[in-house]
Amino acid sequence: MSETPVTVILLAAQRTGVVNPLAERAGVSHKALVPICERPLIAHVMEILTTLPAIEAIRVVLEPDGQEAVAPVLEEFRDRGVPIELVDSDKNIVESVIHATKGEDRAFIVTTADNVLLTHEGFEQARATLATSDGIISLTTRERVWAVHRQGQRGFYDFKDAGYASCNLFGLNGRKSLAAAEVFREGGQFMSNKGRMIRAFGLWNIILMATRRITLREGMERLSKRFGLELKPVVFEDGALAVDVDNARTYAVAEWVLGRRLGMDIAKPVIVPDA
Repeated sequence: MSETPVTVILLAAQRTGVVNPLAERAGVSHKALVPICERPLIAHVMEILTTLPAIEAIRVVLEPDGQEAVAPVLEEFRDRGVPIELVDSDKNIVESVIHATKGEDRAFIVTTADNVLLTHEGFEQARATLATSDGIISLTTRERVWAVHRQGQRGFYDFKDAGYASCNLFGLNGRKSLAAAEVFREGGQFMSNKGRMIRAFGLWNIILMATRRITLREGMERLSKRFGLELKPVVFEDGALAVDVDNARTYAVAEWVLGRRLGMDIAKPVIVPDA
């Protein structure tokens, strides 16, 4: 395994003035504080991050009015030798990431406070790939997600070789890699804005991906050429890495998987598929 030093950007913000349904259900102010398997979501992620080697710092991106509530949870981890810093979030998630890099020319791995099924092995696989590239995205296949739970993830990107689910683990290797993020700075619902998609990826690339005429790796090679960067996919064997806590359905699946890892007796959730 590579132990290339990296700084972690941990996205933990929620929209100002919007009450997250899971937080409301749990009676807490912020989604990052929602308890799962007896600890807040963010605590499970911090447990993994602070027990990894060669983590230079963890920058927790959070809206200013939420920092006071989340700070006590972070205190538990401050004596583990990894600097932990709170960074003000922006209403645009990409702006938040760019702000958290502080313009520094170093390697960053980006994840989220609801990524409670993150593992040391998954992180190290991402780190090793980032060490030989300018940027990474992480995914796993539909079959691997379904092997964990049929309702663990419902959104897949279909390529010629397989259907893939995104995992909340991304990497930026140096200041130059921010060029790929710049195209998203317009904000809004990117995937529903055709003009924005064409400007970012190019019309022909979108057509090839939409018609499943290229594999994932071929698609990444085309995007690498477009951005002038070496972008690589990380494809995990562990389908659970695509399950983050977005809603009541994924909470139930994540709680069951995490509970099994922790030796808890939690029944497998029965979830009725959407009609």
